[in-house]
Amino acid sequence: MLISFGLPVSGAWAQPETLATIARKAEGYGYHGLWAFQRLLVGRGQDLAPVYHSVLDPIVALTWAAAGTSRIRLGVSVINLPYVSPAYLAKQAGSLDRLSGGRFDLGLGTGWSEPEFAATGSDPHPRGPRTEEYLAVLKALFSGEEAEFGGRFYQVPPSRMAPAPVQPGGPPVLLGGTADVALRRAGRIAAGWVSSSRTSLPDIARGVRIVRESAEAAGRDPDSLRIVVRGVVQAGRRDEALPLSGDWVQIRAGAERYAEAGATELFYEPNWDPRIGGPDADPRSAATLGEELLAGLAPNR
Repeated sequence: MLISFGLPVSGAWAQPETLATIARKAEGYGYHGLWAFQRLLVGRGQDLAPVYHSVLDPIVALTWAAAGTSRIRLGVSVINLPYVSPAYLAKQAGSLDRLSGGRFDLGLGTGWSEPEFAATGSDPHPRGPRTEEYLAVLKALFSGEEAEFGGRFYQVPPSRMAPAPVQPGGPPVLLGGTADVALRRAGRIAAGWVSSSRTSLPDIARGVRIVRESAEAAGRDPDSLRIVVRGVVQAGRRDEALPLSGDWVQIRAGAERYAEAGATELFYEPNWDPRIGGPDADPRSAATLGEELLAGLAPNR
């Protein structure tokens, strides 16, 4: 199982110098990738966890990280596809892939925040057909050839998008979601599945099974699909309900449980720790704790 790390995009430690430092050190420590996430806004009276209250744009943050690194992969988990047209996202994703030398992984979801749907004039429904069309448009535009698409939700007149991404066919697209239908879709049409912060260890195992069964039924190699797990970390405080909690030994043992469940990649996610990603935390203390976690859980140590 590959080991990655959550980029400083939320709350107190989401500062330019901290982001650059974490990215550079993560690459030096041998982490496989860095992962960001998306949150546009918080509606008045909306009950959201502190981690969502102040969040950098993931494409911008990952581009900042790409500029100071040369090998580590860069992923987003996830961008909510109803919020932006596939043509616009194809341009952003293709540009980041080219600027990073082919290191970008694109996670997509359909969203859940009503204020964000209203603010972007978007509607996720029907989720399945919309997602399938969206991926088809991305594939066409990532080809570097002249493309045309006429669908129920999206239209692309005969046109070409350049420059093409570095990775053949464009950045790998992973899909989020927890419902059975979403898991089956990931196995059928995507490069893999990326879990949410709320997905329990038993649900990871269940998701792996459904994704791989769906891939096999579609005539794909189930072992070729990626299973990327966002693992919320609570360092220094053991919580039996949270596998990645406690001291370094306990957290690493928890990581092994995700590997046994079928994860192909786990990224330690510190943004959900209010001491790090909370908007009211002290930025210096948050950065120090984040760097300690980065060093303590480094894969080559």
